[in-house]
Amino acid sequence: MDNQEEKKVTVTVVHNGPYSVDGEFLLVDKDGTKKDEKGKVFLCRCGHSHHKPFCDGTHLKINFDDTADD
Repeated sequence: MDNQEEKKVTVTVVHNGPYSVDGEFLLVDKDGTKKDEKGKVFLCRCGHSHHKPFCDGTHLKINFDDTADD
């Protein structure tokens, strides 16, 4: 993807849920591993997913409240 024209990516914050990322993008994990992604993925925002950086729905089980820091 490095040599391709830059693509549009949309990041949406889901109320009390994950980040929804849609488009073509490069995902770099905490170890520096790079992975090309295409389409829609959901990234953990609550910090409790067992499949980080991806959301596994744990925010529903722990009643994640994104207004707690307001």
